[in-house]
Amino acid sequence: MSARIKHQVIEKDGMPIFVVVPYDEYINLVKPREAATVPHEVVKRYLLDEMSVVRAWREYLKLTQREVAGRMGITQAAYAQMEKVGVQLKQGTLVKIAAALGVTVEQLSVE
Repeated sequence: MSARIKHQVIEKDGMPIFVVVPYDEYINLVKPREAATVPHEVVKRYLLDEMSVVRAWREYLKLTQREVAGRMGITQAAYAQMEKVGVQLKQGTLVKIAAALGVTVEQLSVE
């Protein structure tokens, strides 16, 4: 798994005035927010088949765990752990998974 990125805080007179964040994270923060829509098939798999929303999206998009893991720069085994039901993912991890799947964080945040 890649190293966690620590945000840089720039201060003036002891007060924070800027925070340096990775560009992908910045784009996710500033892009216009639209109503997050989730296809019926994803909702069905999540609710009725009792799978994680991350797995439901991946299967809906017809991607393998290996493909998503490769897009994230991690191993398939590490990604598989993220798909388990009940796993509480950190916001930064959700951002990376969303980018790898081509969806928004909001579309993954139904849990």
